[in-house]
Amino acid sequence: MNENMIKKLMESVRDGEKSVDEAIKELKFLPYEDIGYAKIDNHRSLRVGYPEVIYSEGKSFEQILGILEHMNSNDSTDILLTRLQKEVFVKLHEKFGELEYNEIARLGMIRKTENKAIGNIVVATGGTSDIPVAEEAALTAEFFGNKVDRVYDVGVAGIHRLLSNYHRIHEAKVIIAVAGMDGALPSAIAGLASVPVIAVPTSVGYGASFGGVAALLTMLNSCATGVSVVNIDNGFGAGYLASMINKGEK
Repeated sequence: MNENMIKKLMESVRDGEKSVDEAIKELKFLPYEDIGYAKIDNHRSLRVGYPEVIYSEGKSFEQILGILEHMNSNDSTDILLTRLQKEVFVKLHEKFGELEYNEIARLGMIRKTENKAIGNIVVATGGTSDIPVAEEAALTAEFFGNKVDRVYDVGVAGIHRLLSNYHRIHEAKVIIAVAGMDGALPSAIAGLASVPVIAVPTSVGYGASFGGVAALLTMLNSCATGVSVVNIDNGFGAGYLASMINKGEK
């Protein structure tokens, strides 16, 4: 429940459309609703500006279903499910026909409000193999009402590919650079851009990449300024942070 929703609720009481008891019933689940195996943070959108997101990995189907049922009972809450397996989505879709799914990013989405897309977030990848993580970032940013420009497969092994897209880099308000292997892309982009760069290491690479640790260390040790780093394969975290920067959230 965000500030606008509370305002509308108070106005409905003032105008006689709802009773005081009905309003109390809606407000009583703030700040959270305890359903036993989960505490649903209904207060989060009011507190930080974005609703709670369901991290699906590690949860049983029954747990995801229960959380989704409770969150979906709020008619004004958009819902994002990350790391959602396709077979789980298929079962959920039988009950929630409005649930959308992106198999590449493993994201499930229920959209109830229309957000006018603003700003410009560029999501760039070193290679095609990095696209699943990049799409998680891009779709997360779009879900929260941001314009996203995808610039894929522009890694430093062929630096001319990145340079030929300089105009798109230059027009961004914030850039998400997704790369595995040697993880050099964020440094190269930060040397071209005048905006914050969010570096996302991926687990793409051969044995000595150590499942993304090599890329992570490269990004943490970047000699370029203006680079921040999220965890390995954390496209969601990058998209969320980029949205906050793009929208000027405090």
